[in-house]
This record gives sequence, structure tokens and C-alpha cells, in this order.
Amino acid sequence: MMWKHWLTVVLGAVFEVSWVVRFKHATTLWAWLITGVAVYLSFYFLIRASRSIPAGTAYAVFVGLGTLGTTSVGMFVFGEPISWLKIALILLLLAGIGGLQWTTTKEAN
Repeated sequence: MMWKHWLTVVLGAVFEVSWVVRFKHATTLWAWLITGVAVYLSFYFLIRASRSIPAGTAYAVFVGLGTLGTTSVGMFVFGEPISWLKIALILLLLAGIGGLQWTTTKEAN
């Protein structure tokens, strides 16, 4: 059942990407309110996950997925430059996230 806790981290990271992107583009009160709700939800899901997953590991995966998502949105939605170095670093980040999840799952068993 560990996958449910990791799914909670992923859900929190999705809301993290949402609010980070909205910070740059929010111009109305309504947009700022939605951003505030996304900030709240991202940390709510992180805190829930850290009840069952070691907090340091949950936070590292949360931030890593947030970085991955924000970078991807920047490149594919907003046309930020894509380079081989950036892709290699994203792959390294994914390897680190996967490694943290794998070792935490092994320790919990």
C-alpha cells in the first residue's frame, strides 16, 4: 500500500507545479486566489504523505517532481530553450527520484 503514499506526493507535486507557474502569470485577484489554494493543497498533500513516508525523502521527491514539472511546462508550454544538457540533468533528477522511492520502499518492507 506504499504506492498510495507516493501517489499523495505526486499529487502534491502537481499542485506545486500549478502554483509555481501561476506565480508568474497571475494578474487578477481570482488568479491569485487559485494560486493560494494550489499552494495550500501542495503542502497539504506533502504533509499527509510524510506521515507514512520519511519526511526528508517525501520532501526530496516532492521538490524533484516539482522541478521536473515546472521545467517541462516552461520548455513545452512557454517555449523556454531545450538543450541536451538540460535533458541529461532532468534524466539524472528522475534517476535520483526513482532511487529515493525504491530505497524507501525497500526499507519499509
